[in-house]
Amino acid sequence: MDFIDSIKKVKEDSFAMASLSEDVRNNALEAVTKALNENKAAIFDANNRDLEAAKESSLADPIINRLKFDDHKLSTCISGIYDLIDLDDPLFKELLKRELDKDLVLTKTTCPIGVIGVIFESRPDALVQIAALCIKSGNCIILKGGSEAKNTNKALFDVIYKACVAAGLPQHFAVLIEDRAEINELLKCHDYVDLLIPRGSNQFVQYIMDNSKIPVMGHADGICHIYVDGAANVEKAVPIIIDSKTQYVAACNAAETLLVHKDIADVLLPLLSDASGNNIKYKCDARSMGMISCEPATEEDFKTEYLDYILSVKIVDNIDEAINHINKYGSHHTDCIITEDKDSADKFMSLVDSAGVYQNCSTRFADGFRYGFGAEVGISTGKIHARGPVGLDGLVTYKYKLVGTGQIVADYASGKSTFKFHDLI
Repeated sequence: MDFIDSIKKVKEDSFAMASLSEDVRNNALEAVTKALNENKAAIFDANNRDLEAAKESSLADPIINRLKFDDHKLSTCISGIYDLIDLDDPLFKELLKRELDKDLVLTKTTCPIGVIGVIFESRPDALVQIAALCIKSGNCIILKGGSEAKNTNKALFDVIYKACVAAGLPQHFAVLIEDRAEINELLKCHDYVDLLIPRGSNQFVQYIMDNSKIPVMGHADGICHIYVDGAANVEKAVPIIIDSKTQYVAACNAAETLLVHKDIADVLLPLLSDASGNNIKYKCDARSMGMISCEPATEEDFKTEYLDYILSVKIVDNIDEAINHINKYGSHHTDCIITEDKDSADKFMSLVDSAGVYQNCSTRFADGFRYGFGAEVGISTGKIHARGPVGLDGLVTYKYKLVGTGQIVADYASGKSTFKFHDLI
């Protein structure tokens, strides 16, 4: 079977997948947790091969950390799956029920999107999360992970696939793409794939958008900001900044730029210098150069997603300058204000054009698992269909069902019948 034929089979099975009961889908997820535990030795062995190859290729430490799949990450994945099982079924929900006229009832009901293709970075735990979300939401899935994780991805996919088919899911509910050349073939499958979710660089995401008729959802860069307002509590600010930057520097929700109000800069920046063990390298604008050990920042630095222990710093005169900077240089992902002033917080949250706007907490909270979604298939910085961490709600759409008893439009057009429009829920 060639590649296109295999994708056709996925589309054909998507209709059966969409009709499965909640019990069948949850039982499949339960089977996945057991299979992952039973096969973890083989999965870890595959991951060790990927890690050895990564070290031989001298990949950066943040990439190697993202690539690692150990007991802790397995445990986190399994916990996330159990959280998904416990969540309400996103399918078959009635969003609207309206009687248009006597015995003519319109219902708006949630349903799966259908076939979703996800191209993601070399992070094996992402494969587990994405697959689990699609199973719970009744979608078929086409997966392509980063080549650095090819052995781990194959081991995980095989375990998940076998467990789910044995639990009653359709034979072609999932496909793993292993050849990078097949990505271009996937982009041509607009008749069989309903949505693409690419995760990667801005250049890569733009390439996907430019070369496919398939709708695309996702985000390119994660250029996240923290603005420390003049009314901030500096003792609260320091750990928030350090956590946002260092808790996991390779994540798209790690802070990349620190904006500091001029009235608080000479207090805050020395405290950051004194904070031990954070390993942050600062790149500063001219006004902040003398306040913290740093290198000079260029305009390009404020457009950069470092994914490393580097933080750009800029002093601003007021909150309006901070908001304008974020809206100009940011990626509309997640941005935070640190302040004790409610009016400033409200203004920031209203005017910053990002999927996530925070007050007094780490940007690292921008995550489907931490939002209680069970996991996430990605983060969307767009404004249509889904925004922010995309969990179950972002993987379903809806259809309208109209049930009548022989009514025809001609009667309403002539005035013989009239609409009543009575909401039933």
